[in-house]
Amino acid sequence: MPAALATAEMTVALALAAGVIAQSLARHLRIPGIVVLLAVGVLLGPDGLSVIEPDLLGDALLTLVGFAVAVILFEGGLNLRIERLRRENRAIRQLVTLGALVTLVGGSLAARVIMGWEWTRSILFGTLVIVTGPTVITPLLRRLRVEHKTATVLEAEGVLIDAVGAVVATVALEVALSPTGKTFALGLLHVPASLAAGTAMGLLGGLLLALLLRFRNVIPEGLENIFTLSLVLALFQVANAAMAESGIAAATVAGIVVGNSRSHVQRELMEFKEQLTVMFIGMLFVLLAADVRLSEVQALGGRGVLTALLLMLVVRPLNVLVGTYRTELSTRQKTFLAAIGPRGIVAAAIAAFFAAELEAASIAGGGELRALVFLVIVVTVLTASLAGPLLARALGLRRPQDRGWLVLGSNELAVALGRALDSGTEDVVCIDTNASACEAAEQAGLRAVVGNGLREDVLAEAEIDTRRGAIALSPNTEVNLLFMQRAREQARRLQLLVAIGRARAPTAQKLVYQAGGHLLFGRPEQVDLWAIRLRRGIAEVQRWQLTRQARDDDGGELLLADAHDGLLLALAYHRGSTAAPVDDGTRFKRGDEVSLLINLECEDEAKQWLTDHGFERQNGRDDDSHPG
Repeated sequence: MPAALATAEMTVALALAAGVIAQSLARHLRIPGIVVLLAVGVLLGPDGLSVIEPDLLGDALLTLVGFAVAVILFEGGLNLRIERLRRENRAIRQLVTLGALVTLVGGSLAARVIMGWEWTRSILFGTLVIVTGPTVITPLLRRLRVEHKTATVLEAEGVLIDAVGAVVATVALEVALSPTGKTFALGLLHVPASLAAGTAMGLLGGLLLALLLRFRNVIPEGLENIFTLSLVLALFQVANAAMAESGIAAATVAGIVVGNSRSHVQRELMEFKEQLTVMFIGMLFVLLAADVRLSEVQALGGRGVLTALLLMLVVRPLNVLVGTYRTELSTRQKTFLAAIGPRGIVAAAIAAFFAAELEAASIAGGGELRALVFLVIVVTVLTASLAGPLLARALGLRRPQDRGWLVLGSNELAVALGRALDSGTEDVVCIDTNASACEAAEQAGLRAVVGNGLREDVLAEAEIDTRRGAIALSPNTEVNLLFMQRAREQARRLQLLVAIGRARAPTAQKLVYQAGGHLLFGRPEQVDLWAIRLRRGIAEVQRWQLTRQARDDDGGELLLADAHDGLLLALAYHRGSTAAPVDDGTRFKRGDEVSLLINLECEDEAKQWLTDHGFERQNGRDDDSHPG
């Protein structure tokens, strides 16, 4: 780079741009973003085009790294659900304690025996590879569609182990720089003290932030995201000032608290933090990769690769064997956990910090230590990305395909339909921008995702790619049609059912059929009106069975959509152990049970119509009678 352009400001700006471009390219190529980021960092760094020069940042590089890691781990905490953590509590707890100890010992021995390093540097390496990479694991699990139990353990381990590993590694560095018995003893006490202090401050900070975000107008509209970001960064620094190295634990715990608290901006907050995380990951990996000398990586030779392989093939399986002892995880799940342990941004960031500190203390080997950590990152990420899909499929750990329904809307009618389907063997997930409506759906026993159903990340969270079908049931016909198109783009084989209103019904119906969809309920319906009837208690869901094959007035096959307008609404039919929503293609067989929404203002007329057309009421089988 020309001297006039070689500035710290230019380095940061180009790293930000290169990071985003690299991750965009990685998504198009469907390969792990970290691989492209590392390649771009090396290409643009001093060993390549010399466009990005991290040395120009000086101490500011470590400050940037600290802030970025705080945001990344806060975002990781936002995505952890406490109810899932509780179910896998034992496995997660053992992996981040006993498992971490196994990795520390195994990594240290590997560096000592294979690399021939002295014990000090070997132990530092062992502490650096304790952490796995949530920024690598989470996208990988989304792509693999691994079943929830295994995914929860891997994601939780990836987020929580970073706090543990960062503290252990920093304490090890302090001991290495000042190797006395007193320093060692204080270091042993510092680890639990720092984690406890960080957890306590994270709980307090997270509860305060969750409280402020829970009520509207406390934080002016539009400022919630930057308000949260500012408080997280302040919490990170205050925690570090109060107890050295406790900031990472504080940011992680605060993220878990906020992520498990209801707020009117929960979805917007998660989207904002996810975008920030992508930006910071891109910038950091480009900067840190540019800071690594290729000559140091090449000098590691085959011993470096062998060390990385030993970590994957021996140390990681031992870690999982000890960490999952006496848990309910199956052998298949443990095998998958043992094969997936990629390192990510936190390992790279701490390795860069170690190299700088060792150089400042005139201790040789810092660059070589950093180079080996980066080699481990590349090898473990590539292996997990290539072997992960094959292994998940071979072990039968991928989530079932073509199962369950995705419902756009959490209004009363959507919840009634969801419960009718859920009373069979189908899993139902509702999507709505209204957090209160989603909370009501969850109270009714359904799973709900707060967010815009037209966004790719929201559809991914609702696992649209594994669903049997998608149902557009918002009160807005135009939104329902857009959702149908978006859902078709995300999953081609999906069954699409769309609710349309009476206005412009012929045009809307034509668009539904052109997209290969079906008309929900078999005819245009007023979603809002039926939702109001349910809200006011003048409509209820009843279960009726077809006992004889009835015909309409012209001798044709009877459709429930033939019933008088406003009399009843057919939600779902049950055939054996399966349940499916009613649409314009539904044909009932004798023995089918149907969940019907009955207008109680004309209940007698509705019952008479059903009886005349071959239906019998199933006593005690009403869908609204089961607990929600």
